[in-house]
Amino acid sequence: MRLVFLGTPVFAVPSLEKLVAVGRRVIAVVTQPDRPRNRGQRDAPPPVKEAALRFGIPVHQPERIRRPEALELIRSLAPDAMVVIGYGQIIPQSIIDIPPLGIVNVHASLLPKYRGAAPIQWAIVHGETRTGVTTMRIDAGLDTGDMLLDRETAIGPEETAIELGARLAAMGADLLIETLDGLEAGVAAPRKQDPAQASYAPLLKKEDGLIDWRQPAEAIHDRVRGLQPWPGAYTAFRGQTLRVWRTRVTALPPGQPGRFANLKPLTVGCGLGALELIEVQLEGRRRMSGADFANGHRLTESDVLGGPTT
Repeated sequence: MRLVFLGTPVFAVPSLEKLVAVGRRVIAVVTQPDRPRNRGQRDAPPPVKEAALRFGIPVHQPERIRRPEALELIRSLAPDAMVVIGYGQIIPQSIIDIPPLGIVNVHASLLPKYRGAAPIQWAIVHGETRTGVTTMRIDAGLDTGDMLLDRETAIGPEETAIELGARLAAMGADLLIETLDGLEAGVAAPRKQDPAQASYAPLLKKEDGLIDWRQPAEAIHDRVRGLQPWPGAYTAFRGQTLRVWRTRVTALPPGQPGRFANLKPLTVGCGLGALELIEVQLEGRRRMSGADFANGHRLTESDVLGGPTT
């Protein structure tokens, strides 16, 4: 089976690695162009490109997948099937029609729940306790194609989006191999999605990370876990932005939302309950424990978090 792999982020890397490990014939990788990254803003290759180069797989980086030259490139490769994982662009019908066995997508949710760009993050933010991965044949819609296989897993109560993403990426790689084996053997059994059960996980925006201390402590804790590494959960402190990296829901009675209810351990009142700040980071500073932050800034219980942020 001749495979073309379309993918960009680190989530897609385990699947590419697994394809190579089991001896699948990946004839080309298509990924996004190099983009500026980190403080230096120098162009850096996507994680999937770095992995492909390690394996000596030819890499193509068209600016737009729907342009005629990209279409002709993929036609010339004559793939039997294609794999797309977090590629970053809508795949047009003209490309979907090329491989006889279709295009298989590994999606990080139990479809039709959490269709869209950020299923891992929004599942945690919304307090889900279970999620999974689904393989499907893509169509022209947004994660609306026929489902092939799925696997379910629990979400740990303290698990972050980074940690869950790593687990789901490994699960998805195994499920991809099983899916391709089924397609090749002609035993795959596609299932239609039920649109009535669909929910959406839109692209994250910076403002999604702003903490509203009027929310219940549990909801804020889930936002902190779910929005890592970007945009992160943040609030205002003395006119600066304070990133909140790790929290714990406490048994303390709630105080005024955003006001420090206790300094040892550092605890903030919420709309319902209270939240311990375990690890924080003031803009321009290093990450530190809540205790070190309280000591270094001489906090008092009259200090309040929230309000305008930079």
